[in-house]
Amino acid sequence: ANAGHFNVEVSMKELEDLAVRKFHARPNVDGYVLPNGRTIFVIAEGRLVNLAAGDGHPVEIMDISFSLQTLSLLFLSKNYRDLERKVHVLPPEIDEEIARLKLKSLNIEIDSLTEDQRRYMEGWQ
Repeated sequence: ANAGHFNVEVSMKELEDLAVRKFHARPNVDGYVLPNGRTIFVIAEGRLVNLAAGDGHPVEIMDISFSLQTLSLLFLSKNYRDLERKVHVLPPEIDEEIARLKLKSLNIEIDSLTEDQRRYMEGWQ
């Protein structure tokens, strides 16, 4: 499997040339039988496995990720003068806004936390 950043970690052209037989073993897995009888199994045609075979960046996740980046940049652009130069944890309101927008885009409504639930959640922050 290739988990790197480029499609060159697995030399597919040379493997194709070397193999005496290629077969489809299962979805996203191909077998290459070598002259010595051994078989090499390649996931996702040697491409980035999390993107090509594992839904590593599905749109349902990327929209949340881009929203977080955008709202974080807006927060920084408005508050940078008051922030100390260090790594900051973003205010929970940003995560809550993104969750609210995502649920709205799916036509899902969520109820409000009870006071007991709110106190419980504060214990995790």
